[in-house]
Amino acid sequence: MSASPAIETSGLRKEYGAKVAVADLSLTVQRGEIFGFLGPNGAGKTTAVKMLLGLIAPTAGAGRILGRPLSDIEVRRRIGFLPEHFRFYDWLTARELLRYHGKLLGMTDAACEKQIPELLEMVGLIHHADQRLKTFSKGMLQRVGLAQALLNDPELVFLDEPTSGLDPIGRRMVRDVIRHLRDKGCAVFLNSHLLGEVEITCDRVAFISEGVVVRTASLRQLIAGETTVHIRAAGVTPETLEGLKQWGREVRADGTYIHMVVDEEESLPAIANWIVANGARLYALTPERVSLEDLFMEVVGDTGEVK
Repeated sequence: MSASPAIETSGLRKEYGAKVAVADLSLTVQRGEIFGFLGPNGAGKTTAVKMLLGLIAPTAGAGRILGRPLSDIEVRRRIGFLPEHFRFYDWLTARELLRYHGKLLGMTDAACEKQIPELLEMVGLIHHADQRLKTFSKGMLQRVGLAQALLNDPELVFLDEPTSGLDPIGRRMVRDVIRHLRDKGCAVFLNSHLLGEVEITCDRVAFISEGVVVRTASLRQLIAGETTVHIRAAGVTPETLEGLKQWGREVRADGTYIHMVVDEEESLPAIANWIVANGARLYALTPERVSLEDLFMEVVGDTGEVK
């Protein structure tokens, strides 16, 4: 029998009086999957995560985490969580903070002594283990916060803006940790406004706008399905431009450049042959795949309204 999904929800809704914070949270996250959760400010991301973690009860709908109801307290021992605004006790050392959180998780002293050095090594803080947190930079605090999220060797990890305050080396470290978790079969639910990080890290993404999940799909399929082509050529006739429409759409000329959108890059050789066969001189043909940022704007727009 196959394992249940890491997250499974249907029609989750949260109301605060007359205010609807989340209208319809319906999604499935598989085990061993890196899942990006994207949306503009005020879209309902934080409320959605709180419902999934069992921190607040939904007004309506249903959901399961690791095969258990959202209200199940015991299942939370199998979950790791790094909130965006993690509360650090800055009078503690990094080792003391992790030991304290280990006790909250019910870990034995032996388990803590084994796990804590390994995690500090993983996040690059082993040489700062006995340094007080009040002396840490923002990036170092983010690293120790990530370590506490992994203390219980979780099956599902929620990471809210995990690369906030990190330099490029730190962001690379977080990506490596996330991929390590996936290789172990752990699911990662990633909430980040850094779309470039999401694009190179996640397997699938969901877009939420005004409290509704409006699109969920494989990231590779989303950004590989459409390509903008920039063509530099001379001697192009209106007939040549019209003929290009058989391979794409939104064909327009701009001086010596032609811009068009194609669904398949396999059509690029045919496009080049058509231009040359019609007497034009082709100097360059440059495909440019749609980015996650472009897709984000297409789905939710610059105001957060669904397109």
